Formats: sequence, structure tokens, C-alpha cells
Amino acid sequence: MPPAPINIPPDTDLPSLPQIALRALEACHSDASFRDIARIIDTDTALCGRMLALANSALYRQANPVKTIEQAMLRLGIRQIESLIITASLRQLLVRLEPEHWQQLRDFWRHSLTTALIARALARLTRYPSTEEAYMVGLLHNAGELVLMSSPADHPVAEYPASELGAALCHHWGFDRHVEDAVRYQQESPDSIRDAGHLVKLVHLSTRLALADSGGLDAAHLLFGLTSALTREICTGIEQDVQSLADSLNIDLSGSGDDRPARDRLFREVVSTAMIERVMQDMPNDLPFDDVMLDGLRHLTMLTGRPASLLTIADRELTLREATVGGAPAMTIPLDAPQSLVTRAVETGDMLVGDADSDKATVLDRQLMSLLGTPTLMTRPVVTAEGTGGVYVIGLQARASAERYRELLTLFGRHVHRRLTEPAPAPDSQHLLDQASRQLAVRRQVHEISNPLTIVRQYVSQLQRRLANPDSDTETMDNDLTIVREELDRAAHLLEQLREVEITSLDETPGDDPITDLNDELETMEALFRESLFRSADIESAMERTSASGLVRARRGALRQVVTNLVRNAVEAMPEGGRITLQTDAPVWQGTKQWVELTISDSGRGLPDSIRQTLFQPVASTKGAGHSGLGLSIVKQIVDDMEGIISCKTGAGGTSFRILLPAAGKDQ
Repeated sequence: MPPAPINIPPDTDLPSLPQIALRALEACHSDASFRDIARIIDTDTALCGRMLALANSALYRQANPVKTIEQAMLRLGIRQIESLIITASLRQLLVRLEPEHWQQLRDFWRHSLTTALIARALARLTRYPSTEEAYMVGLLHNAGELVLMSSPADHPVAEYPASELGAALCHHWGFDRHVEDAVRYQQESPDSIRDAGHLVKLVHLSTRLALADSGGLDAAHLLFGLTSALTREICTGIEQDVQSLADSLNIDLSGSGDDRPARDRLFREVVSTAMIERVMQDMPNDLPFDDVMLDGLRHLTMLTGRPASLLTIADRELTLREATVGGAPAMTIPLDAPQSLVTRAVETGDMLVGDADSDKATVLDRQLMSLLGTPTLMTRPVVTAEGTGGVYVIGLQARASAERYRELLTLFGRHVHRRLTEPAPAPDSQHLLDQASRQLAVRRQVHEISNPLTIVRQYVSQLQRRLANPDSDTETMDNDLTIVREELDRAAHLLEQLREVEITSLDETPGDDPITDLNDELETMEALFRESLFRSADIESAMERTSASGLVRARRGALRQVVTNLVRNAVEAMPEGGRITLQTDAPVWQGTKQWVELTISDSGRGLPDSIRQTLFQPVASTKGAGHSGLGLSIVKQIVDDMEGIISCKTGAGGTSFRILLPAAGKDQ
């Protein structure tokens, strides 16, 4: 009989160490990569739980629940992640924990992270198919303790054991039943779980080893046949890893550390962010460049209460545009030989502080100080990739006060830069957003329908030539007709999706085998392209297949879409002919996984700059009528859905796409 459900809201306020929230928020503000931000969040049970709950909620209705933080981040986006961290931090800052609770929270963090790292190591050692799932469950296994820690003693949840509360949270966060079981049965005896699922045994053993349980070594031998020496070696290495990570995050695990400095910094970061959002939310979304910069000056004065001026960039010159005190005299400064504070700020991209008494103060610096009526200047450059933008300058009474404004100016500049580079939706236009979303869905499906039809057209052309030859092999033609029928079925399936216009991710054709031999599929498609597409475009092709197994965990229809999109792009990039190489390689090891590598290369002129800057994003097509600019974005989405990795290398000598697909053994 299944256990009765426990009523725990999925957004339950679970506390995090302020050092983690602060570092994650700083990473968001510094435009760090998804992977760098994920590495920080991946160490904290509460933030991971919040992110998984949001990513798997009805707000982001998707066909498949996310299971890792990187997947959740791709679904939510940086802006939503930043909002989530700020909200969680604000909630936590409103709660005053006693000093012993902070030490308890540090101990919890160390235990959860140690359990997660041990679970990942054991999963790799015992060949559990998903090491990252083992890590995530290890990190979240004790979330029930956080619920009890943050709830009053008379709360209804207090009557449940922590393992049951943790299992209930995993259910709310979108995990499968086998994950709930691993959390629920973590405290069972080793004898009682000897024949339980692999993940149940992994989590049980990991938590015992993380606690340095005296019976942990015996359990390791009983459950997985591991020797005491090997188990001790694993635990010792992970203990060092946890300490190293704690040091990098300024978390004192000795018990003598004070978390107040981190809480104070987190408070300032959150308040500064809230001030920026509140003051600048009335900035119109459709302002031209100059107006964005000038409106930013007005908001900067409101935020800092200091006199300020703005110099904008045009044709490698700075022009004084406006000052909040007095008038702005005509002033143009070349950027060719940067000496003054403002020109050096543009060249370095740094916030600089200068005093009238400094030997480095130029005449221009003193002019700006006189204009603002202050003895000290502080700059905040905002420069786009195209070299546009400008420099904001605020006047200060002393250099010592600059640190007070540094955090605020950093966030302010980031906000202005975002307004300059990211087109925002018009106010009160949700219906336009919905319409644009539907149009994008239709464009995606129309683009994908063209792929099976392209294959059908090429096979029909091939069949016509074979029918004209009386010596053609009937069996080969039957195989060709089978492929034509499969591709027509796929087109019909895509048309059905288009009719419903409810696309969350590219579905697979029903009945597709989830494991495909990449070598065989690529060989078939290369022969097809060579017979029709390559010959008419004067393209020379080559196929280099690995001698190792090419089995991958991917459906044939998805692979065909990826290869067809990339090959068509390559052909279109070489209007005067050239060479295309299709290559597979295996085994490839990256991280903790085994992959099969697919490389598609051409000898064209490389991708244009406009495409490189928005690679794998839907863009306006550069190919003219009949093209919608979606090919690479769809390729990226399909590869992500297959849990693969795609990268691109391009230059004057051609373009190469490298795709890593999860390897699948013959026994799978």
C-alpha cells in the first residue's frame, strides 16, 4: 500500500547558506555562463529544490521533467534564475536564525554535498546509468531535515520522519517514483535493501559513508562488493574536495566562523538589485539608443543622489551629452590616445575613481570635476560589442565613498546594457507575446516538415534513375520505398502537431527505436545526399566512420533532422561547390560519460558574424525567401532533447559542427 501523501508546498521556505546565494547572485550579475552558475547552485539543497520545483511547474509546461540543474537553467533562463535567487534570499533575510542554527546549517551543507559527491563516485564505480541523477538525489536526500529545521515544533510536518518529508518534496519537484523510494528508504538496514533498486542502495550507502558511520565499510562490501581500502580512498578524496569547495565559497566548516558578513553582503546585493529594478522599471521599452542613455542618467541620479554626467561614443569619439548640474558645454574627446579617466574607462571597461589631487588627473578630469562641483569622479562605462554606448560619471566628495556606490553602479550599468542590447516586449502586450510564441511554433514545424519532404524528394529522384536501369536491385528499391513511407509518416506526424499548435519540444515519431546505430544511419544518408543533393551542387563528400560501436541513445527521426539541417546548411554555404565530410568517432570520454562523436564539416567560407553572435538562436534568415532562420536553433533543441552536446568551429577555411551523443551499449 503506498504511503499517504504529505502536504508540503513545493515552494516551502528552505534555508540556504548566505555564501551560496551571494555567490550565485554575483555570478548572475557578472553574466557568467550557465555552467558556472550551475556549479554554484549545484552545491545547495534548498536552491536546487526551488529551481527544480519552478522548472517542473505548470508555468513551464514541458513534455519531460528536468532532472538536473543545467536542464532547469536552460528552461528558466538567467533572468528567471536571478529572480528566484533574490526571492529566496529576501525570504531568508526576513528570518533570524540563532547562531547554533547557522552551525547546524553549515553541517547540513557539508553532509549533503559529501553524500552527493560520494553518490556520484559510487554510481560511476558501480555503473549506474546516470551519475548526475545519483548526485542530485544525494544532494536532496536530506531535504526533509531542512523542512524540520525551518518549521516550528508544533507544525504538522513535525510528526513525520525526515525521510518521508524528503520523499514528498522529491515528488513535488517532479522526480520519478524510484527517486522518491531512494530518499524514503535511506535509513533502512543494509540487509533489507540488498535486493532493492540500484539508486536505493547508492543513496543508503552514500549517506552512511558521509556520516562516517562505523558500519559504512561493511555496507559497502555487502551491497556492492567494495573493499574497505577502496571505500576509504573514495571518502578521503571527497572530504578534501568538500573542504576545498567550502574554502572557495568562504564557508568556515570549523564551527568558529561568523556568517554575518556574508548575510550583510547578500543583503546589500539584494537591496541594490531591488532598487535598480524599482527605479528603472518605468523606463520605456522602445526608446532609441540616445534616449536610453539619457534616461539612464536621470535614473542614476535618483539611485545615487549624486551629481552626474553622460558622455556617449560615436566614431571613436566621446561627446559630452548631458550633466545634471548646470549646462553641458560642447566637448568632444578622441579615444585614440586614452589618458583621462573617462577615456581609460572606455578602453578598459573598468569603473575608475580619480581625485583632483592625483598626479594622473588630466585637464579633462578637472573640467568634469568642476562641472559636477566635486573633487572626485567615479566612472561607469557601458559599451556594447559593436562599440556603442558611453560613460556615466558621478561626482563624489571623497575617494573613500566610492566603495559605497560600486555595487550599485555595477548593477546599474548591467541594466542599461541590457536595455541597449536586448529588445524588451511592449507594456500590456501579453496577447502579442502569445501570438509571437504561436508564430515561432508554426515556423519551427514548417521548417521541420521540409526535412522529411527533402528526403522523400531525393529518394524519389534516386528511384527514378534505378527504374530506368533494368538491372537495378529490387530489394534495394524496396528499402528505398520503406524509407519514403517512414518519412511521409513523419511529415504527417509533424503536420498533426502543427494543427494543434501546442509545441513544447520537438516530439519524436511514434514507434521510433530509442537506440540507433549512428554509423549505419549516417552511411545511408550520405549515400542519399551524394546521389542527389551533392551531385547537383558540385559537392564532393567523404564518410569516415569509426570501427567501434556507433550505437547512441537517440531516435532515428531526430538524428535525421539534425544531419539534414546541418548538411543543407553546408551545401547552401558553398554555392560554387566544395567538400563535406561526415565523420564518427568512438568511444569519446567527456566528464563522467561515454559518447559517440559526430562531426559534419564543410570547406565553405565560414559562418557570417551575424550568425556567430546568435548561434543556435532563432534569427531572421540571411538566405532570402523560403528560409526562416531556424535551422541551427532546431538542431540545438533536438541535441539538447537527446541530452547531447553540440559545438561549432568556423573560420575562413570552413565550418565544423561537433556533436556528442550518449553512447548506448549493445546490452541496452
